Amino acid sequence: MSLLPLFDVSLIARAAQPALECEDANGAFVNYTFGDLEARSNQLAHLLRARGLKSGDRLAFFLQNRIEVIDLWLAGAKLGLIIVPTNVLYRERELTHILHDAAPMAVVTSRDLAGFIPGDVPVWDVDALAAEAAAQVTTRLFVPADADTPMALIYTSGTTGASKGAVLTQGNFATNALTLVSAWAVSGADRYLAALPLFHVHGLANGVHCWLFSGCHMRLFERFEHAKAAQWFEDYRPTLFFGVPAMFIRLLELPPEVARAIGARLRLAVSGSAPLPAEVHEKFRQRYGSVILERYGMTETLMNVGNPYAGERRPGTVGLPLAHVAVRICDEAGAVVADGTTGELWVKGPNVCSGYWRRPDATAAAWQDGWFRTGDIGVRATDGYITLQGRRSDLIISGGFNIYPREIEEVLLEQPGVREAAVVGMPDPVRGEVPVAYVAVDAAKFDEAATAAHLRSQFASFKQPKAFVRVEALPRTALGKVQKRLLPPWTG
Repeated sequence: MSLLPLFDVSLIARAAQPALECEDANGAFVNYTFGDLEARSNQLAHLLRARGLKSGDRLAFFLQNRIEVIDLWLAGAKLGLIIVPTNVLYRERELTHILHDAAPMAVVTSRDLAGFIPGDVPVWDVDALAAEAAAQVTTRLFVPADADTPMALIYTSGTTGASKGAVLTQGNFATNALTLVSAWAVSGADRYLAALPLFHVHGLANGVHCWLFSGCHMRLFERFEHAKAAQWFEDYRPTLFFGVPAMFIRLLELPPEVARAIGARLRLAVSGSAPLPAEVHEKFRQRYGSVILERYGMTETLMNVGNPYAGERRPGTVGLPLAHVAVRICDEAGAVVADGTTGELWVKGPNVCSGYWRRPDATAAAWQDGWFRTGDIGVRATDGYITLQGRRSDLIISGGFNIYPREIEEVLLEQPGVREAAVVGMPDPVRGEVPVAYVAVDAAKFDEAATAAHLRSQFASFKQPKAFVRVEALPRTALGKVQKRLLPPWTG
């Protein structure tokens, strides 16, 4: 199935219905109907066609949440483009790899972010693009598509080497959203408070698509701000909220009477992108009177598993396989293990991406007999509930964002005085995990402040080491492999 007929249930059938509220530059909310979104995306599609884009071309965006991201997504679906969402926290080193690998026709960004884009990549200013699009006709352009038509190229940290682009198809997105709308009873009566970044599959594949497929109302914020959250919830009175654990931890700081009022109106709160501590799950239930629904997904697969909407939402677990998704738990040889036995999660279904962009080696390594090997370790109870226990790789998830340690380690090893470096994830009460750098150094040559400053110039803020821990040498096996589990504890 393709996306546009499913979008049209709202864009055309609900054309006059209020759809979206976004803040303008002055902080005032601007209202749009579904018909407005149809017209805006048609105008942008005409402009993109005039600029030479055709089906299969890549177009990247490097933007905070704003209506133009939705315009780009809808126009991309109409023209058969492959959209490349890019994390706004990334900096030149990360952007250079992604944009050179994806080779988009251009990157759509704002004036304040344009300076981070590599100089050899074409940049289109989002405000100028929107102004030019407003002069175009509103008739629809349409390129036929099906379930196998690529829709997005989204980069995810892998277990080895540079980040890889997962090729997600229109069928992947359609299946995912249809499943969630049904499983979570999302309807046109809902009000969705959207503060997740739209460059991430959580905010895009889940949030935006559940909104468009159901015809509910959405209020979109540029980013989550915990200091404003109480006012947001009071003013908008949402029935739906999707967040990451760090957001729910911040929401626990609200006064009990405020929390109870929010919870009384909140039909469903969903947590994902990182493990939700069972303690937070219980505290939220006590304070808000609302039971968080935790689920499990990946960039490559979208959503795989979730606690039930009608049924037990078990703290500490990610629940049961979603409709159309098959899940196995396997040992290292690929054999299915018995319930209660730890193993790697393998998944299969129409939600799984078609492979990695221009990486046949990585694609072959991740798929076996039609099953995608997630690299995540877990165990299934006899009643089917799945609990995640860690990752096969040493990937760090901080506030819902993936951090690949080797990327940071390589830059550390380039710095004066650093002989050895290992970056590991340490527990953090707000972000879930934070990176900590263990370094063996020549004290006379190593400047910690200068090293930290260099890392800030190279990487997104969430990748910055929380601390530098100096060691005489990294613990290694006889073959020279670093044994991170033997590093001394970090006390914070």
